[in-house]
Amino acid sequence: MIMKRLLLSAAALALSTGLAHAQFTDGKVKIGVLTDLSGTYSDLAGQGAIVAAQMAIEDFGGKINGQPIELISADHQNKADIASGIARKWYENEGVDAIAELVTTAAAVAVREVAREKGKIDLNSGAASTPLTNDKCSPTGFHWTYDTYAMAVGTGDAVVKSGGKTWFFLTADYAFGHNLQAQTERVVLANGGTVKGSVKHPFPNADFSSFLLQAQASGAQIIGLANAGADTINAIKQAKEFGIVAGGQKLAGLLVFITDVNSLGLDIAQGMVLTTGFYWDMDDGTRAFSKRFAERMKGKMPSMVQAGVYSQVTHYLKAAAAAKTDEGIKVADKMRELPIQDFFAKNGKIRADGRMVHDMYLAQVKAPSESKGPWDYYKVLRTIPGDEAFQPLSMSTCPLVKK
Repeated sequence: MIMKRLLLSAAALALSTGLAHAQFTDGKVKIGVLTDLSGTYSDLAGQGAIVAAQMAIEDFGGKINGQPIELISADHQNKADIASGIARKWYENEGVDAIAELVTTAAAVAVREVAREKGKIDLNSGAASTPLTNDKCSPTGFHWTYDTYAMAVGTGDAVVKSGGKTWFFLTADYAFGHNLQAQTERVVLANGGTVKGSVKHPFPNADFSSFLLQAQASGAQIIGLANAGADTINAIKQAKEFGIVAGGQKLAGLLVFITDVNSLGLDIAQGMVLTTGFYWDMDDGTRAFSKRFAERMKGKMPSMVQAGVYSQVTHYLKAAAAAKTDEGIKVADKMRELPIQDFFAKNGKIRADGRMVHDMYLAQVKAPSESKGPWDYYKVLRTIPGDEAFQPLSMSTCPLVKK
């Protein structure tokens, strides 16, 4: 009789344990950071994105409802086929519940399709293109840090209104560059400006001489750089060598990161107007996170992409804890339900299209004489309210948006 009771108790314990684990596959929550670790965007995303995700997990306590949180990472090399292959292996064979970061539009879109198919979460921080919340939107897909619409609303609008009426675009020849140019053209034309032409350059690219000569010959007041990362850095440096700015034309970096400014130096970057979703020296919260980040990154302050990774991973974990499961659609529903309140986003919210809406900032790069020390690079000119910064739902082509 005693043995029978023991067996029944053991069976009940096993059943209850099994039910508990059934909510979290493999008895754990597993997050993958898929990013550029070796190429054009590795400085603004890369290892810093992995560090930010690890910090989020540690700050959350390393467990979720008693289940351990595991982090893995990989380099997608900015290639869609590599990104989708890794995502499929992670989702199907390695128990990954959510993939974060995903710089490079081609890689992000490729992963989005795999995540949609598998009912898994994808959290975009570094990818920029608005199709991720339009025709490529997904019930389990999220766009966190910024997008090309916000860059155009911020930088493009400010440059046109300050007198930059004629434009020529130097554009990275892939989906992101095309989208950034199109969004900025829309803003330029809406404000009475004109577009005198454009030229597309390979991605990635080292020699911009022929493209800059075309831009110079156009006579446009503004040369809009619809690229990012090392491409933007190289284009700006070579433009100085050609004397383009000294000759009276101005450069508009349409997507500039603090890591770019650090690489360029204030003597070259000073005066540049840019739009950002985060600056390390905004308030006590941003400074506290950034100091901790810098301790792990040899003194480097976080880019908005890296800070966004911390925010998105933290919110994912909060939602999974609240939903008591790692089942993609249930966690996604909870993510949309819960507000985002952290050092990155004050009163952030996630819309039906997966867009995380938060304030953006128009900033200007300081002159060397204005900087008080390392990474003291920005003067924030104004806050762009989230509902103004991001594409309104009335313009959305996402099938999840009810109209």
